[in-house]
Amino acid sequence: MLDADEQIALVETYFRAVDAEDIDGVLSTLADDCTFTVETHGVHLKGHTEIAAMFERLWTSHKAVRHYDFTHIPSPRAARIASQFKVQNTELDGSLTHKSNCNFFDEKDGCFTRVAVYMTGANPLNAEHTKD
Repeated sequence: MLDADEQIALVETYFRAVDAEDIDGVLSTLADDCTFTVETHGVHLKGHTEIAAMFERLWTSHKAVRHYDFTHIPSPRAARIASQFKVQNTELDGSLTHKSNCNFFDEKDGCFTRVAVYMTGANPLNAEHTKD
């Protein structure tokens, strides 16, 4: 079980890797059988293969993605952390899309076993797995 500072560091490592388009870095923070959901859009993914494909689609469909202005609420006893933050997506045409998101992470043995995403606006993460 990670302490509060370690939980925060793991979240920040995850988002640095996302913003750097570093799939190995992202996957290093996730358990092999991690569950990744976008609760606001009906997306449910399981495991590195599905999660990696989602990030590859995100990065291919944007010039850049940036997560910033974090507020973390760690809960070491529960092995969970909530993180609220802002997102700036640079679209392929150069325009900017701004979002306000909150992710909930479950952690075990130094990796996330579950990532639950709540986001405003359209879902850029995984249209292939979105329910109608």
